[in-house]
Amino acid sequence: MAKKRGKKYLEIAKLVDREKLYTIKEAVELVEKTKTAKFIETVEVALKLGVDPRHADQQVRGTVVLPHGTGKTVKILAITSGENVQKALDAGADYAGDEYIEKIAQGWLDFDIVIATPDMMPKLGKLGRILGTKGLMPNPKSGTVTPDIASAVSEFKKGKLAFRVDKLGSIHVPVGKVNFESAKIEENLKAFLTEIVRLKPSSSKGTYLKTVAISLTMGPGIKIDPALADKELTV
Repeated sequence: MAKKRGKKYLEIAKLVDREKLYTIKEAVELVEKTKTAKFIETVEVALKLGVDPRHADQQVRGTVVLPHGTGKTVKILAITSGENVQKALDAGADYAGDEYIEKIAQGWLDFDIVIATPDMMPKLGKLGRILGTKGLMPNPKSGTVTPDIASAVSEFKKGKLAFRVDKLGSIHVPVGKVNFESAKIEENLKAFLTEIVRLKPSSSKGTYLKTVAISLTMGPGIKIDPALADKELTV
């Protein structure tokens, strides 16, 4: 059953040519005109990649520091011990310590990102079913398992973004807020796409960037021409 859209959404949707593939610049300028919500909407990008995530060598996973951050305040939990606890708190962690492992096991999930030192990973193993299903399990490839926990906390607080292709070959992440200047959204988007292109698996055949689209939280999708986007990047 098709989702029923409100009158305001339908009016805004008329601004978007669903048959057109826009340049990054055009898409960013247009997405800011599709604001309908009373809150500050997030600018989101959705990708469809030409990979088969069932194969380990076609997993696309990593991190990127967005030049202007995501605009979202993230709650960071640092799982560590000893002097690293204070280092993590000084760097901006909202919570730090190894006692939170038991709290999570009991159902506590008041955080957005978990960063851990390597010595904590054996203890975190028992939380795989809880954190793994929510995409919160720390992993070296996403920069969330590191001996330098202070630097990791600081980077994620400033807007470092972790991403991972899902089982359908898609990635969906925020690249800013609608109240950002257009140039900042554009720079964030280009930084993210540049990293995605850099991570292209050598075993991926055919078209890699299949579809690219941006939208606001409550707005219509705006398709970006993958071929043009590739040329606009700094790879």
